[in-house]
Amino acid sequence: MATINTSNDGAHLQAAVPPGYSDTIDNIRFEEYPMLKDTVYLDHAGITPYPKSLIEQSSKQLMQNLFGNPHSNSPSSQLSTRHIEDVRLRALRFLKADPEFFDLVFVANATAGIKLVMEAFREHKEGFWYGYHRDAHTSLIGVREAASEHRCFGEDEEVNNWMQDLSASGAACHHRRIGLFAYPVQSNLNGRRLPLSWLGRLRFACQSCNCNVYSLLDAASLLSTSPLNLSDPSQAPDYTVFSFHKIFGFPDLGALVIRKESGLPLATRKYFGGGTVESVTCTSEIWHIRKQDSLHDQLEDGTLPIHSIMALGTAFDIHKQLYGSLERISSHTSFLSNRLYECLSSLRHANGLPVCVIYKNTTSSYHDSSTQGPIIAFNIRNSNDQWVSNAEVEKLAAIRNIQFRTGGLCNPGGVASFLALEPQDVRRNFLAGQRCGNENDIRGGRPTGIIRLSLGAMSNMHDVTAMTRFIEEFFVDHQCQPRSGISLSGANVDFYVETLSIYPIKSCGGWQIPSGLAWDVRAEGLAWDREWCLIHQGTRAALSQKRIPQMVLLHPSIDFENGILRVRYDGKLPPSIPNVITVPLSSDSAPFEDSRPQCSKALCPSRVCGDSVSAYTYTSPDIATFFTAALSTPCTLARFPPGPSSTRHSKFHSPPLRHQTPIQSPRSEQPIPGAFPPTPPPSPPLPDSTINQNKLPILLSNESPILTISRSSLDRLNETIALKSPQAKPAPASVFRANIVLAQSPPAPPVPYDEDNWSSLTFLNTSDPESSDASIDPPPSSLSSSSPKSMDLDVLAPCRRCQM
Repeated sequence: MATINTSNDGAHLQAAVPPGYSDTIDNIRFEEYPMLKDTVYLDHAGITPYPKSLIEQSSKQLMQNLFGNPHSNSPSSQLSTRHIEDVRLRALRFLKADPEFFDLVFVANATAGIKLVMEAFREHKEGFWYGYHRDAHTSLIGVREAASEHRCFGEDEEVNNWMQDLSASGAACHHRRIGLFAYPVQSNLNGRRLPLSWLGRLRFACQSCNCNVYSLLDAASLLSTSPLNLSDPSQAPDYTVFSFHKIFGFPDLGALVIRKESGLPLATRKYFGGGTVESVTCTSEIWHIRKQDSLHDQLEDGTLPIHSIMALGTAFDIHKQLYGSLERISSHTSFLSNRLYECLSSLRHANGLPVCVIYKNTTSSYHDSSTQGPIIAFNIRNSNDQWVSNAEVEKLAAIRNIQFRTGGLCNPGGVASFLALEPQDVRRNFLAGQRCGNENDIRGGRPTGIIRLSLGAMSNMHDVTAMTRFIEEFFVDHQCQPRSGISLSGANVDFYVETLSIYPIKSCGGWQIPSGLAWDVRAEGLAWDREWCLIHQGTRAALSQKRIPQMVLLHPSIDFENGILRVRYDGKLPPSIPNVITVPLSSDSAPFEDSRPQCSKALCPSRVCGDSVSAYTYTSPDIATFFTAALSTPCTLARFPPGPSSTRHSKFHSPPLRHQTPIQSPRSEQPIPGAFPPTPPPSPPLPDSTINQNKLPILLSNESPILTISRSSLDRLNETIALKSPQAKPAPASVFRANIVLAQSPPAPPVPYDEDNWSSLTFLNTSDPESSDASIDPPPSSLSSSSPKSMDLDVLAPCRRCQM
């Protein structure tokens, strides 16, 4: 039968780890995985790293041999054919599958194997019935779209009852058409292992009622760290899919293993490709003859990925040399996952609340590897029992060079079950802009995704302790007290604007507004702030500093006298490219020579922070060449103009501090120099209902129209950094990319983090004699172009940069 070789309790599990195995792994990591140096990699369920010797020996093999197309008869082609069949046999033996009863079809990956089965079943005259388990990967769920009828089994008990009904139905069985039942042997979401006994039970039930329901097993997640035994054909799945790169890291290749007695349903597939037919006509008489020698001859369309299959043979050798067997890897990863589970489960805030909410099935135990694989799925709650954004966790982990997976994990059924998301919740979140992987992952006070940690063959105890310490450092509240017990409400403490800055190009350097220069405030934020962005020429998605750090070397500035945006690059460029480029502020090209870069007149679709937007794209080759050379990425400049047409809105990540009122900004009667459009239309008033629905317009900023930071808070942060790491450099205000830096007027003592308690800000114009006593020091610049006596701005929510 199909089995998983495991140990069944914690004591045996720990004993199963060979003496000195951790030391062996550390040596293997040092010699074979240089890419893991100073890195904690916990996404082995996605793909595991490849060893250095695998790449070296594969390259050597390709350099020393000439491998031809196996569809030919030349010596090089015959060499390829022999190697392919040897590797095919070795892959079957890897699963203890007797080639007398099983065949293996090479495919691109597990999903391609699923699709191949689906295409064959879809061709049956009456269609097919499809059943799948809630824990199925998205690729399994997608098969339902081709089925005549389908059913999702929400619980294991539903599957058991269905099989029992099949056995008892006899001639009354309702499965008159061919059927396919699919499920993962291990959930890719949380590592929960599902019963392999279903395979034999289904076959027995179908024999009892004389129906044809076949089994499709997704073994991709399991085989990354644990063996699958197909030595008993009567208890094995009809079709098994998996990906070799999840086991070895390289090559990128998958397999569909077919029980030969179950091969007939696949023969109904109408499509044929090169290499799968003996003879074909295509003129007056239309017919073809398929190959009949083997199932893989009928199903492997076109030329096989020869070089990947050659590398697979080497991968088997290297894997055995390094780790011995999958059984040994299973013992090692089970031991580590149990330790990691215990560490995360034990984390508590000072008030006793757990830090990690771990999503584990009641039937699973990390002490029993027959029920649980080396994957941990969880979310984090703060000391106020509120969810922490997964995007925030992932960004902080990147700082510590810790890598894992967050989001929907391609397991919609599991995510919906653990997060109690009904279909209407998922639809509502989607319509509100939620997409897997974007930053707005808390909706209606609930998370929309999950954090997944998955261990692999080369994981070690350092990975476990580093991950635990990371969560303890950033997310465990050891005091559970407000950072500031003082409020400025009613206190005689004045603040002044220390600096006023804008960031004309999203994710690039900032420009400090000169002292004394009046500046306009719009509903979307400060004029010219985050109005431009750099977009990839292929995907048209906006670039970000998170993915391209060298964007910090681009420094834009506004030159009103000449009506241009000037961009300087502080890195190294080819001699033929200047390190400064200028762009007109106005859309009107008349004042400029034809050689000056111009902006496209048409709005083009683009994506910014997951939002679909329409932006003006600059068509000048000079602009594209400059930014492409600076960032080593094919990109160009785009502009997202302000005004009523804005399609982006603020994204709060915590509840507003109080009932908000709209930003009130007195507008100047004079046109802004070089405005784009020449005279920006005033943004319409925003009703209270719009504020309550978090619909404040923004341009290209991530979250809100204006970001503010307190000098007192920044100083306190740097004091803390100095205490923890005396050699560390203090953090400047610019790293938080704030528009307004507020400082306390002397001689008031500093009150750090008091902004957490603010609900609004009132800016007074100190040039007005009636308000000159409201602030001790005059501000360096004004927040309005028209000199009002005061201006009110509402505090919407804490910025996640400051929460970090």
